[in-house]
Amino acid sequence: MTELTDLPLPPDADAPDEVMWQGKFITTRKRGRWEYVSRARGIRAAVILAVDAEDHVILVDQFRVPLGKRCIELPAGLVGDHDDHADEDASIAAARELEEETGYHAGRMENLGEFYSSPGMVSESFTLFQAHDLVKVGEGGGVDSEDIVVHRVPLAGIQHQIAEWRGAGYAMDVKLLMLLGARILG
Repeated sequence: MTELTDLPLPPDADAPDEVMWQGKFITTRKRGRWEYVSRARGIRAAVILAVDAEDHVILVDQFRVPLGKRCIELPAGLVGDHDDHADEDASIAAARELEEETGYHAGRMENLGEFYSSPGMVSESFTLFQAHDLVKVGEGGGVDSEDIVVHRVPLAGIQHQIAEWRGAGYAMDVKLLMLLGARILG
């Protein structure tokens, strides 16, 4: 197996990083010829895979402005996006976001690692957590004007349900592939 340190770097890897524009939540950058987006102020993301005791996955949908339509997603949220949470542990943010968005409280959050969803365009990573020992404590729906709809879907029927949502015009978050993986390949 080739070690990462043995591989040559591309020409733009050592170019200076130039900020093109910065907003409250994102920054557009340029390094050499490469343009990309990053989160501003060190904000990170937490994504939650929540499967209840009856083998139902908890999903959410909400309108996503960049897509111009509603998107089916795993529950997720930002870590460190508020001054009072700037140094927050990602597992605490994940537990808070799961409850706010879905109305489910997790007895335990298991860190499954860091992942990148679109590394050719976005430097943002997310930490994936698996929620265990779920208890329904509220209706969810998010905070303020998030307008989040909660879905509880049997894992055995996830492929069919995703096909139905696609047919109805919903966008699908790439992270749903982990639910389809073995079902597609098998």
